[in-house]
Amino acid sequence: MHILGHIVRFVVSALVLMFVGYVVPGFGVMGFWSAILAAIVITLLGLAMEALFGRRISPYGRGIVGFISGAIVIYVAQLFVPGLHASILGALLASLVIGIIDLFIPTNLRRTHGEEH
Repeated sequence: MHILGHIVRFVVSALVLMFVGYVVPGFGVMGFWSAILAAIVITLLGLAMEALFGRRISPYGRGIVGFISGAIVIYVAQLFVPGLHASILGALLASLVIGIIDLFIPTNLRRTHGEEH
């Protein structure tokens, strides 16, 4: 994927985070640049989790394990992103809503087997 494709995905991810912050209690992002930084941090934390524990525990995975690991990533991301706040319940709800939105508008930088960069 070219750099422009990555930029578009981060912008879409930031907009999704801002929307989720508007509708989910206990989760919020203060402004567009905080949302961009949150999208980058969440991606990096997700990739780190995947590298440490494998693809099945990745926030990009499907099912309950992906949902819970996504909530953990969102909760931990607030430690690195000024303007992002998430309660435990807020991180769980945000992970759920982001997962539902991701079904219709993919925002994650997923790798498929056999894909070459």
